[in-house]
Amino acid sequence: MTFEKKRRLSIEEILEWADSHYERTGRWPISRHAVPVWEAPGEDWLNIDHSLRRGCRGLPAGLSLSRLLDRCRGRRSSGGFPPCQAQTILAWADAYHERTGEWPRSDSGTIPDGGGETWAGVDATLDPGCQELPIGSRLAQLLVQHRFASRQESRHPLSESQILEWAGAYFRRTGKWPRVHSGAVEDAPGETWLSLHQCLCLGLRGLRKGGSLPQLLRRERRSGNHRKMQKLELNQILEWADAYHARSGRWPDGKSGTIPESPGDRWSAVAAALYSGGRGLPKGLSIARLLAEHRGVRRFGPHKFMNLPLLSEESILAWADAYRRQTGDWPRLNSGLISDADGQTWSMVNTALLRGYRGLPGGLSLSRLLLERRGAGSSRNSPLLSECQILDWADAHFQRTGKWPRINSGPIEDAPGETWQRIGHALCEGFRGLTKGGSIPRLLERERGARNPMTLPKLRVDQILEWADAYYARTGAWPTPKSGSILEAPEETWSKVNSALCGGTRGFRGFSSLARLLRERPGSPPDAAGDSSNAETRPPAQML
Repeated sequence: MTFEKKRRLSIEEILEWADSHYERTGRWPISRHAVPVWEAPGEDWLNIDHSLRRGCRGLPAGLSLSRLLDRCRGRRSSGGFPPCQAQTILAWADAYHERTGEWPRSDSGTIPDGGGETWAGVDATLDPGCQELPIGSRLAQLLVQHRFASRQESRHPLSESQILEWAGAYFRRTGKWPRVHSGAVEDAPGETWLSLHQCLCLGLRGLRKGGSLPQLLRRERRSGNHRKMQKLELNQILEWADAYHARSGRWPDGKSGTIPESPGDRWSAVAAALYSGGRGLPKGLSIARLLAEHRGVRRFGPHKFMNLPLLSEESILAWADAYRRQTGDWPRLNSGLISDADGQTWSMVNTALLRGYRGLPGGLSLSRLLLERRGAGSSRNSPLLSECQILDWADAHFQRTGKWPRINSGPIEDAPGETWQRIGHALCEGFRGLTKGGSIPRLLERERGARNPMTLPKLRVDQILEWADAYYARTGAWPTPKSGSILEAPEETWSKVNSALCGGTRGFRGFSSLARLLRERPGSPPDAAGDSSNAETRPPAQML
């Protein structure tokens, strides 16, 4: 099924699901796997991420699940931080250059005036701009475009012979040829080997475009270990891999270090040559694929499925039937090895079903396959339910906990074997005698007057400011998202208000915060900054 055939989505709806996921698991959802969205049967986070990236199903194009959470929920992911303004980054870079005499790199640590930001985080937020730059760092691209090129063109011209003279002097002093990050050029005050390398790459200061410092030294001075540049053969690489396996009991990969049988060579260089087709090797290979094809080694990651036999739903169901005859239960992800399946596990089968590996169509899961084809765990085969019965269980839950149940509230103590998740699924799909299209929040909102997170009343800016003024009058400080409940609105909290401002829910456009609202109000006192956390001292996030 394509994205366009599914119902339309909204940013607000996705953020609500993500909030529920965080409350349930303590972690924000990720898009690397097709993990189902509990609050929306039939949806998974991988498909939502694809829809955000492509602009399908009524969503704006160019986003991703990770970027949306970074921007609207302040989550700092492994991929980066909320985006910063380019001018602010350049100001930080100028200050770094004044202190150290060098431009920052992604590994330059924390930014002193950045409110906790790091150069690695800034580098991760930037979008690649120039495709001809010699350095993969996005931060380096920004600095070259806005600082390096203009300053270099105003300096005196260079020539390859001059650079070679400086390199020869470096070699006589150290016994080694200079590298890109060898620091300052002692024979040329104000020059660095990095700046010379960039001028060669970009064709600045009279040099030819498209070169590099290593290429120049290799061509004119035959620098480096010539064994590195010798052509390779697949049989030779396999011999090295066999020797590595004999020594360590493991097969090598790109992080396995040096190759004793070829002094000066590293497995990382071999991996790069296999991928790019350098040194006489066919293009598009990898160490893992080479070992899988010639040594029968199961490859790591998703590729481990490529050298396994094809699967069919019938074969998986046959294994599941055998498992049920042996144990009396249906298999799950953590059920371990599959009998008579050559070392395969139920987790591997589930991944193949989800991703479409090994001849399967994809988009399924082990639990869904067993539900559809064997009725395993199906609500349809469970006792009939009624809304009155569900409400009785909800009342008992409220009396015990002081809160109304949600879909992630776990087992129902008054009904052994039932869970609130199964109840929510039955209400949504119309199983077990219930009307299709319902949900636990809707039922409780209609029959018990409980607040439904999906239908909360809209908020107004003037209303929030009135609550903030009252809070200031009581406490002498402005509220933050951690200030708890709002006395003037007992059902509201400052955290919920801040989430609505950030995420664009409850009548707001989004991309704001409680702190920013207080800071930008007319006649705002100097201390009306709300939250003084690092997140609020950063430049305001802009639309991607």
